[in-house]
Amino acid sequence: MTGNHQTLALLLFSVFVAITLGITTWVSRSRQGSAEEFYAGGRLFSPMENGFAIAGDYMSAASFLGISGLISLFGYDGLLYSVGFLVAWLVVLFLVAELVRNCGRFTLADVIAARMNERPVRIASGTASVTVSVLYLVAQMVGAGSLVALLLGDTGEAAQAWAVIGVGALMVIYVSLGGMRATTWIQIVKAVLLLGGTIVLTVLVLVRFHGDFDRLLRTAAERSGHGAAFLAPGLKYGGDWIARFDFISLGLALVLGTAGLPHILARFYTVPTARAARRSVVWSVGLIGGFYLMTIVLGFGAAAIVGPDAVRGSNASGNTAVPLLALDLGGGAGSTGGAVLFAIVAAVAFATILAVVAGITLASSASVAHDLYASLRRRSTAPRSEVTVARIAAIGIGVIAIGLGLLARDLNVAFLVGLAFAVAASANLPVLLYSLFWRGFTTRGAVWAVYGGLVPALVLVVVSPVVSGSPQSIFPDVDFQIFPLQNPGLVSIPLGFLAGWLGTVTSAEVPDEAKHAETEVRSLTGAGAV
Repeated sequence: MTGNHQTLALLLFSVFVAITLGITTWVSRSRQGSAEEFYAGGRLFSPMENGFAIAGDYMSAASFLGISGLISLFGYDGLLYSVGFLVAWLVVLFLVAELVRNCGRFTLADVIAARMNERPVRIASGTASVTVSVLYLVAQMVGAGSLVALLLGDTGEAAQAWAVIGVGALMVIYVSLGGMRATTWIQIVKAVLLLGGTIVLTVLVLVRFHGDFDRLLRTAAERSGHGAAFLAPGLKYGGDWIARFDFISLGLALVLGTAGLPHILARFYTVPTARAARRSVVWSVGLIGGFYLMTIVLGFGAAAIVGPDAVRGSNASGNTAVPLLALDLGGGAGSTGGAVLFAIVAAVAFATILAVVAGITLASSASVAHDLYASLRRRSTAPRSEVTVARIAAIGIGVIAIGLGLLARDLNVAFLVGLAFAVAASANLPVLLYSLFWRGFTTRGAVWAVYGGLVPALVLVVVSPVVSGSPQSIFPDVDFQIFPLQNPGLVSIPLGFLAGWLGTVTSAEVPDEAKHAETEVRSLTGAGAV
């Protein structure tokens, strides 16, 4: 990119950052001392507003940059991410949204602790929520680094490092000053920008091929170097049994993981009623569904127009496929149209990253303050004190995410999010479903379900090809790989459910029938919900 083009893109970055900081400043002047205001935005958002905010939270850098990049490199196999991310919302809509809104106040642990011994359950659930959030944050940091490195050209690793640090600093400001209300409005603005930018690119790709989608696919297959295999299953996840099991593992993680993501579950508390929570999901499914359909066009468009070799040459994991596509659609490198379109897309992608990291940081800091701090202190905590702890926790989580983001900068962002989904599905989903639907579930079962999914998932990732043993690993020069799959979901998700069952049947605790009845009535009717 030339100096003028860099200036234009950076100017658009600055405009969005200025708008979001303005929103944060405006919101921070209102009453932010109460826990309900900081964690749930006062529960004042309408279903449509919350639906846009959920879509903004969910349509991350993994969706916009990572999925399109994987499709441009691996064709059909990259579609798994689009399909998995979308189908996951059926689980959220029918099993989770309304019940979580009725049973909890601010975090996932509120739902589980309603009929359990609170302290061990909150510590376990809070630990899992923070872990999932940090893994998700790492993916956004990697996306930011790839994007700014492309924009600034030859500054390489230094550009990525400063981009990651900058995103981390901004997310701490958003969360610390604005809380949930500012974060929600930032998500809404970001969702509108992202959907608008994606629509423009999709239309331009289809116009380039005169609306002939079949011609688009055939051109993509020809330029891929793989021919018809590019449009058939197996290019990335075919071949030996390891690749096939990796495919199944990833699919399970994507479909089941959404219902265990802390920052998505937290959004259901920002509306006044369970009915509004359910309607929020309907809005978000429509928005997200349309978006993922368009990522398919963008992915194959990048393969057909830019070419997989150029995409891989810019970023080995394909994270820069969409910005490169925008540059070509606008007229190519050196053209004013290409510079403008590239700058707009880069700014939208950067806005996407900033908004998503704000939502994740808020959810994880809420878990630290509302679950871990309040439980470990062993006595009731004043709401203002809890909010102060949450703001401090946001800084610590930001520092951790920055460090891990610098380590994982060469991995595909969609792949990294797949790991976060696997951990969420392993640690959070089993305990959530057992708590909502199993009458005999006990405190030991809840704790075992969380740790029985969380620990194996993390251990399997550490001893997998993700961390060592291959040129694409985080540490390519060492090899302590034992587990052959890149995604642990196929093993760790069943272990989470098994551990929850085993902990319950071996527990001497007698479930409190009165508490279960109260929770059941509350979850199904909303009676007594906050």
